[in-house]
Amino acid sequence: MLDFSSLLLAAALSGTCLSITMLAIWLTAPQARFVLTVACGILVLVAHVVLFWQYTKEPNPWLCQAVLVLLSLGFLIICMSAMQYLGFRNYRRPILPTLAAMLACAAFTYLGFDGIGFQITYAAVTALLAAIGTMFWMKGDHDRRILLVVSFLSGACGLSFALCGLVLLVQGQWVLGAAPDNWAERLNTVVAVACMTGLGALTLSLHHLQAQIELKAETMTDPLTGLMNRRALGELYGDRSFGPFMAIAMFDLDHFKTTNDVFGHPVGDQVLCRFAAVIKKYGRAGVDAFRLGGEEFALVMSRMTPEKAHDMASRIGVAFGTEIVPTHRGPLRSSVSGGMGFGAADGRSLDEVLAEADAALYAAKRAGRNRVIAQPKESQPDGGPARKTA
Repeated sequence: MLDFSSLLLAAALSGTCLSITMLAIWLTAPQARFVLTVACGILVLVAHVVLFWQYTKEPNPWLCQAVLVLLSLGFLIICMSAMQYLGFRNYRRPILPTLAAMLACAAFTYLGFDGIGFQITYAAVTALLAAIGTMFWMKGDHDRRILLVVSFLSGACGLSFALCGLVLLVQGQWVLGAAPDNWAERLNTVVAVACMTGLGALTLSLHHLQAQIELKAETMTDPLTGLMNRRALGELYGDRSFGPFMAIAMFDLDHFKTTNDVFGHPVGDQVLCRFAAVIKKYGRAGVDAFRLGGEEFALVMSRMTPEKAHDMASRIGVAFGTEIVPTHRGPLRSSVSGGMGFGAADGRSLDEVLAEADAALYAAKRAGRNRVIAQPKESQPDGGPARKTA
């Protein structure tokens, strides 16, 4: 059976191997900063384990200070890496509370109450691990199976540290003079080795998952405007049945070739981006915008009556008409034509609705542009005039 020293050395070796692996991954993918942060945190914990092992052999007040500081600092860095991965903007938020705990620990340890110092540190580490588990449980929006395992391992590791502090508290060990050695410490060493190894492996899985998500996002996003592209339209709606409260508006910028020829392609790109910005303003749940290619755009609207869908498309056209792009030839105003395609009670395919919207769009072009037509005249059952807006 392994003794306490062997468990500590096993933890140090496991952490070192994990850190080296993560650093190698970060070198091949520098944009994955959370992997580097995790590696740094584990290296700090490795240093803690090595010093703690030394402290068990030769107790020293200053060595005790270093051991406790490194333990809190290591888990603080790992907590910050979790916040980086989950997209928290202020991932430095836990720094001040952890520093306060470290200062309190240092003060008690300096006064000779090293047992209280250990209890404060264990409490801080428990709080950090609980925060990690809670964040992955609540905020993660990727593969829930991986995230739930991360939450479980963080919680188990945090519980083992809480038990260490609780044993010292119950036994009233305010002054130790040596490294604490009890059943909770030994259990914590085993659990920490297992959990940190598991968390390290899951970090690699999360990196791989994030890389896949980013790659898919790149293939489904138009790089100029930031809107989704035609491929994304097919992925999201290719298999959908368009019911009576679904519609598609197709837009085509008027005289865009002339804009490029007269003002240059950089100005043309600005015009495209201005229209993308306008269409994004109308985005909400059930409304998705796409750039189909060139100067063609599409807006898919769900849970909306045909009248409201047409009204939204018309307002987009009016709003774009007020946009001004400065050029070397003076201010440039552009307009857009649009056509509507609607779902049906018995369901219609994406291709059918797009074909109807495309026909209405060309009807708008023939009618003089700068308008949105909800139904081309030749397809109306009653032969009445098409709805349009200038």
